[in-house]
Amino acid sequence: MALDTVEILRTLVAFDTTSHRSNLALIHWVLAYLDGHGIEVRLTHSDDGAKANLLATIGPDPDAAGGIVLSGHTDVVPIADQAWDSDPFTLVERDGRFHGRGSADMKGFIAACLAAVPRWCSLNVRRPIHLAFSYDEEVGCFGVARLIADLRMHIRSPALAIIGEPTGMRIGLTHRGFYGCRTTFRGRPAHSGDPSLGASAIEPAALLVAQLATFGRALSMQGNRTTLNIGRISGGSAINIVPGCCEVLWEFRPTDEASTAAVEAEVDRLLAATPPGVAVEMVHVARVPSLAARYGSAAVNIARALGARWPPGEVPFGTEAGFFEQAGIPSLVCGPGAIAQAHQPNEWIAASELRSADQFMAGIGAWATTAVAPG
Repeated sequence: MALDTVEILRTLVAFDTTSHRSNLALIHWVLAYLDGHGIEVRLTHSDDGAKANLLATIGPDPDAAGGIVLSGHTDVVPIADQAWDSDPFTLVERDGRFHGRGSADMKGFIAACLAAVPRWCSLNVRRPIHLAFSYDEEVGCFGVARLIADLRMHIRSPALAIIGEPTGMRIGLTHRGFYGCRTTFRGRPAHSGDPSLGASAIEPAALLVAQLATFGRALSMQGNRTTLNIGRISGGSAINIVPGCCEVLWEFRPTDEASTAAVEAEVDRLLAATPPGVAVEMVHVARVPSLAARYGSAAVNIARALGARWPPGEVPFGTEAGFFEQAGIPSLVCGPGAIAQAHQPNEWIAASELRSADQFMAGIGAWATTAVAPG
């Protein structure tokens, strides 16, 4: 394993890029690193300018078709209420494991990409290698849409995108989506001595909760693995006041676009029956589309040839891959580390996983030196 990967990981972990903080210090370090190798970098910022995505290309003109996108998010989850044995933002090696926040999810993948840059730059690369690093994945994948819009404007027809979430370097073909919803009912408060003078916001909210649960069970009985969950209900102010407001925070995880459409159509139908005197508003607080790559696709065959582990399968968590797929870029999930270590105290990635990632990056370099077939 190249020491460069570990040293870069050490540097990346030292940046506290918890989602509620800025990631600019990390992004500017990566920008300077790539600039030192003569690589042009593009940044797209959040509305407040406190965060940025990074897009860079190694090899021929970015407009060349048939390249590969290597994508990862730079933010990490909080360490609050977790008992760590060491400083979460200092990479510590113990028994062949590198501990630190984000080591597995997913700065290990980003470190392997960056460590491979000098070798890639020394090759006669004929297919472009695109690095695409995003912000705010952990809180709803809010940065990646802006990153992909920039990518589509400046990069032509990549052959595939690999999102390096921790899969043990096994190909992740599919995953369910994640749609977070906030449904707010606003009625009319009144003294409970005469409830008819008001309009309860809790009653239609409670009905929606029951109906969503029933719908979820019906989907399961039909063999559809889409799930629904009510995460929080909040409403009312006192036992003797007709509640004027109630909020339901809930989510569903669809297996495909058809399931997404089915849930949304059912919710529209249910909310259309909201009683008079009560207004209802539904807002999506997160939209992460599902991924459904084909087993025998060209993207899968490329990833396998690069050294990804076999057989492919489903990953049990949402990723940014669905966004790339929706943008017309064949996408897979494949990266070092184990998702079981992500978000945990003493998060770690095995040295062996970093070695596998290094080998995978070497395979990408070799692949990139081959010519794109005319077409």
